[in-house]
Amino acid sequence: MTQAVRRLGNLRSQLVRWLLIPLTLLVAVDAVSVYYNALEVADLAYDRSLLASTRALAERVAIVDGRVTADVPYVALDSFETDTLGRIYYKVTGLEGELVSGYGDLPPVPPEVKRSEVYPALVRFYQADYHNQPIRIAALLQPVYDDSMRGIALIQVGETMEGRHGMTRKILFDTLWRQGTLVTVAALLVWFAVRFVLRPVMQLRGEVESRSPTDLSGFDPALVHKEMRPLVLAMNGYMERLQTLINGQRRFIADASHQLRTPLTVLKTQAELTLRELRREQLDANEMRELVQGMARTTDSAVQLANRLLTLARAEHGAAEGGTTWVSLTDAARQVALELSQLAVERGIALAFDEEGDIGIQANALLLHELIVNLLDNALRYTPPQGQVTLRVRAASAAGQPTGAVLEVEDNGPGIAEAERERVFEPFYRAGATQHVNPGGTGLGLSIVREIAALHHASVTLDTPRSGQGLVVRIAFPGVVQLRA
Repeated sequence: MTQAVRRLGNLRSQLVRWLLIPLTLLVAVDAVSVYYNALEVADLAYDRSLLASTRALAERVAIVDGRVTADVPYVALDSFETDTLGRIYYKVTGLEGELVSGYGDLPPVPPEVKRSEVYPALVRFYQADYHNQPIRIAALLQPVYDDSMRGIALIQVGETMEGRHGMTRKILFDTLWRQGTLVTVAALLVWFAVRFVLRPVMQLRGEVESRSPTDLSGFDPALVHKEMRPLVLAMNGYMERLQTLINGQRRFIADASHQLRTPLTVLKTQAELTLRELRREQLDANEMRELVQGMARTTDSAVQLANRLLTLARAEHGAAEGGTTWVSLTDAARQVALELSQLAVERGIALAFDEEGDIGIQANALLLHELIVNLLDNALRYTPPQGQVTLRVRAASAAGQPTGAVLEVEDNGPGIAEAERERVFEPFYRAGATQHVNPGGTGLGLSIVREIAALHHASVTLDTPRSGQGLVVRIAFPGVVQLRA
């Protein structure tokens, strides 16, 4: 559980992370997209301005006296030299490639640069390095002619990148500032929203922590959100089952204490009586033997009761050590019949064993043995002398196919009235007709049988034999069985 808590962490932090991290990533992607879009717009605006300067210069290009000239005003030249957004260079090339005006070392147009499709002009844009600084150049092909000659002049206007870079940085910083502010505000809103949404859960936690260890009453599902109500209902159901288990344990402990107190009190009384008589030295050998035999019987009764209490507790808690394996029900029943055959002889009861081949089932061998022992021991103790008890193992079938195994114990004792057949499975309850047959009974045998049968998904039924006298206890084990001749 500690590892799971360490791995899952805090719910509030996880919600904030799962909301803010994707939001931050989306904002970052959006910021990059906005930045590049702005750069594209800025480049388009600067290129348009650069083209306008190139066209303005092209309008000053003409043919005078058979040669190409460029009439560039001094004001324009001054602006080229001192432009505040970046320095501007120009070059006018004549029809034969001769320098007409401007900077002769301005980088030429690379042959791989294609004409721009954005503007209806023969213009190409490209970048180059000039005097150790990057520049953007617009190269415009301008037709010139007069009556004597005609051709195409090349007008190039280059601009340094300071203005573009400055605008780029401004766009970047403005974008980051806005997006950062948006993320910060969103983080605060998410934090407060998560705190507000989780307030009912925190209140439920406080209510759980303030509960006393003995308070297992349910929580109100209306205190939390609709999505968490199944969890609260599951908690309430678990606490109901836990309360039922605790109540059952309390009843079991109370009943066990009461049942154990009686033989222990009798044993103490017998021991005190024996000591008193020994001090008086008035006991003969027969009296001493009777007292000691009485103490032995009481001890046996207490030991039997304690053993059955331990068996019942183990069965109620599903203590199936080692799990289940294929167990021969026939061999297990035969072994118990041999173990209890001496008790049958002592009580003068005819014990019979009837089986239909070797039948194997999926079971826990130890608990299966306890089940058969309790069934057969009950039958032998509650059947009067000269009675008969039959232990039977057979296969259940349907349409010629085995559907399970059946274990039956049949006796011709006093039986159990139909009105009491459900109550005899309660711990320490004893049917009225059986109390005079075995006054020292514990009333735990059938409780143990039902608990162990439930662990094996088997059913327990009580029935009357065909003779009309006695009792048949039938255990039906469902599922696949193994049949061996």
